Amino acid sequence: TKLSRARPQVAAFPFTTKTPTLGVVGFKDSDLHCVAVDIPGLIEGAHKGRGLGLDFLRHVERTRILVHLVDLSGSDGRDPLEDYKALNREMKQYKHHLEKKPQIVVGNKIDLEVGKRNIKALKAQAQHPFVAISAQTGEGIDTLKKAIATALRKAA
Repeated sequence: TKLSRARPQVAAFPFTTKTPTLGVVGFKDSDLHCVAVDIPGLIEGAHKGRGLGLDFLRHVERTRILVHLVDLSGSDGRDPLEDYKALNREMKQYKHHLEKKPQIVVGNKIDLEVGKRNIKALKAQAQHPFVAISAQTGEGIDTLKKAIATALRKAA
């Protein structure tokens, strides 16, 4: 919502979103804009049709760039680094060309102490540009928008 003002319906636990949500992203001092698609998280086995994986992966195929939002808090005992690796494995196992799309890795929840502690590990492993944000407070959103604008221009 901080990026595009879209209003996806989510609950306070992972994998609650059932449908992708569209939102228009505008960029300061530019006529550049894009449509962002909030695609719910992928689970292990998505490339084989587990959960709503195939539906979500088909949306991923149609994008020009990918922005991966990773929860740095490790809520529910999750490992942010493993979540990032699992996402990339699922995309690669679905279709190899997806890993070649321009990507930005976004670590979210830097407003939490645990989130701040996990930034370094994820940033070190990310094989693409990395931006740390807090969707709650808005910190880092302008930096993310600049990174997206740069990636869109390069992808054009």
